[in-house]
Amino acid sequence: MTSPTGATTETGAITDLGQLLATLTPRLSAAPVVYTVVDALPDGCRVFATVRETEGLTLVLDRQEADRLGLSYDHVAALITLQVHSALEAVGLTAAVSTALAAHGISCNVIAGAYHDHLLVPWERRTEALTVLDALRPGAEPPR
Repeated sequence: MTSPTGATTETGAITDLGQLLATLTPRLSAAPVVYTVVDALPDGCRVFATVRETEGLTLVLDRQEADRLGLSYDHVAALITLQVHSALEAVGLTAAVSTALAAHGISCNVIAGAYHDHLLVPWERRTEALTVLDALRPGAEPPR
């Protein structure tokens, strides 16, 4: 349910795209993450996210954890958390972020949590991705 201003939900999640972009603070996780597909979650495996698909269970986890468990992967990504409490029903944030990154040739996969959106971008482009995301705030300098 939205507030009378239409900008937030009862839980404080922001629905207004302008407000989301104005308060957008991307935070880069220090360790690279990888995608791997397994039949079942390995015992003791610490994951960031899972997605059940017909083909198997996709895990997103720290590269170090995948290496420890002997799991194969081919894509190494940087995990960037958008430190703004975005409402799940908010319209436009994913589009704004992915469009900005695409304009700079940076691929982006998005995982939505109940409180934040999490972006996975190529590890080697993480610094550039942060610059692009920072430029989405009104009044910010555009990246070159």
